[in-house]
Amino acid sequence: MNMTKKDLRNSLTSMQYHVTQENGTEPPHRNEYDQNFNEGIYVDIVSGKALFSSKDKYDAGCGWPSFSKPIAGPEVTEFSDYSLGMRRTEVRSKTANSHLGHVFPDGPGPEGLRYCINSAALKFIPKEKLEEEGYSEYVSHF
Repeated sequence: MNMTKKDLRNSLTSMQYHVTQENGTEPPHRNEYDQNFNEGIYVDIVSGKALFSSKDKYDAGCGWPSFSKPIAGPEVTEFSDYSLGMRRTEVRSKTANSHLGHVFPDGPGPEGLRYCINSAALKFIPKEKLEEEGYSEYVSHF
């Protein structure tokens, strides 16, 4: 994973670059995956590594895609974030170090977590295209 900033600027949209490389946030309710509830997985737009499953996605009403947990594996990492005068937990992708969003303790399920993720950091792979796109290990997930 050795893409230069110039490579990334050329391969990502301006919003994808802003979110993943400059720790930005896309506008709520006006993003690609907030209301996508099709079956499949969400991968890091930079590295292509699997991050979240549609099985763990829910409508939190916050305006961004929300998940109760990451897909199996250590690809989603957490860091303390003290920007904007508040304490939050930032989530990043391990392989590409892409900024994804934040995790909050107000979600459903046994862990009570809400991974609030920017659509611009994600690419959705529908379950019927998992094998074709190289994600065959996730077919049995559905």
